[in-house]
Amino acid sequence: MYKISHHGAVDGVTGSCHQLTVSDGRSVLVDCGLFQGEEESSSGSSFEALKIEFPVEKIEALVVTHVHIDHVGRIPYLLAAGFRGPIFCSEPSALLLPLVLEDAVKIGFTRDRSLIARFLEQLERQIRPLPYKKWHSVIEGSPSLKLKLSPAGHILGSAFVEFSVREGEKQERILFSGDLGAPYTPLLPAPRSPYQADVVVLESTYGDRLHASRRERQEHLRLVIEKALRNRGTVLIPAFSIGRTQELLYELEHLIHRYGKSNAARGLKWEDLEVIVDSPLAAKFTRVYRKLRPYWDREAKRRVGRGRHPLSFEQLITIDDHQTHLQTVEYLAKTARPAVVIAAGGMCSGGRVVNYLKAMISDSRHDVLFVGYQAQGTPGHAIQKYGPQGGYVELDGERFTIRAGVATIGGYSAHADQKDLLGFVRRIRRQPREVRLVHGDDGAKRQLKAELEDVCPSTEVVIP
Repeated sequence: MYKISHHGAVDGVTGSCHQLTVSDGRSVLVDCGLFQGEEESSSGSSFEALKIEFPVEKIEALVVTHVHIDHVGRIPYLLAAGFRGPIFCSEPSALLLPLVLEDAVKIGFTRDRSLIARFLEQLERQIRPLPYKKWHSVIEGSPSLKLKLSPAGHILGSAFVEFSVREGEKQERILFSGDLGAPYTPLLPAPRSPYQADVVVLESTYGDRLHASRRERQEHLRLVIEKALRNRGTVLIPAFSIGRTQELLYELEHLIHRYGKSNAARGLKWEDLEVIVDSPLAAKFTRVYRKLRPYWDREAKRRVGRGRHPLSFEQLITIDDHQTHLQTVEYLAKTARPAVVIAAGGMCSGGRVVNYLKAMISDSRHDVLFVGYQAQGTPGHAIQKYGPQGGYVELDGERFTIRAGVATIGGYSAHADQKDLLGFVRRIRRQPREVRLVHGDDGAKRQLKAELEDVCPSTEVVIP
């Protein structure tokens, strides 16, 4: 009746790309993302990791769960391979996807403006925004295929995808989770499980661990900032331009609003704290986030209604041009001005964060705060692993001793943790006969498999 194939996110957590093929050979693709870290090098070369190694002629459509680069970064290569079908995504993702891929093309393909413009025109022709919670027909006749998007709570516009496959009298539901978010994620409503699913393709990034609660995350963030205020240092946060950046700004505005005055008596002058977003792309995404207020959760809308500006507050500074970026790095490294810097990129393997790290990571006044997954083989993973032991990290071919503080807070626009993943499957009223675990390291998949088999004994759990 149908077949599920995996072209990425099988041996790790990046390169998400899955294919659902019906009996007549036609198919849909779910995501087409970049490999990162060791998962990229395992292909033998960067070029091999980017190639579209499967035929595209019978792919009827691409469905994008969300616009993180490990889910959409190979779309330019898919189009170059000849794919001209519709690209289905949520309405917020339709606004965000061209921004993400324009940046990806500049980095990985070309800076020729005319070529980039042609690519973006082609992309816009193929994008088909869909509303949440409504079925859409992709393949008609017998077999037939319909899809529905539902909010996944990971980043703005993220979705899990339900497919309904019908052939004759037989009908089945297949669900691809994409990346599920944790409940109580800032700005975003929590994902709600569907009534039924026969097969679930489930991410397992944090299948072996639990996140701190939102209150605990806020408290941890407050303590790191107060340390910076005492040390007159910088909290450097390597963050992805979309998702974590906006949610961190939301939380920082809350902390300044709630604790600023009450901590003044302790000598912690929150009014001295600068919050710097050093990423032109993040600034663009933040502006789009502001426009997409109808998709915010009720808490965020209430704050706006009270006259607060969660993504645009007084202490927020945005840096666009490269020269100002370099001046800011030098200024913060040499002066005793407390600051929080959110800089691209999220795994420290490129972007403006690298210049900050080279200038600050050997100075104990500063702190590096990780709020997202660090893939093996990336500088971020090395800092996270060896920093507490006084190790070193290699940046741009040079070794730097890690003397800055190193902290990690899970849950900011992160993937659902083990408890959340189990809850998502358990709340499917008509339980799936099969769950396929993808998008996770081996240990995370094995532990989640054992837990799922315990709580859903009638479901077969498969690690492809």
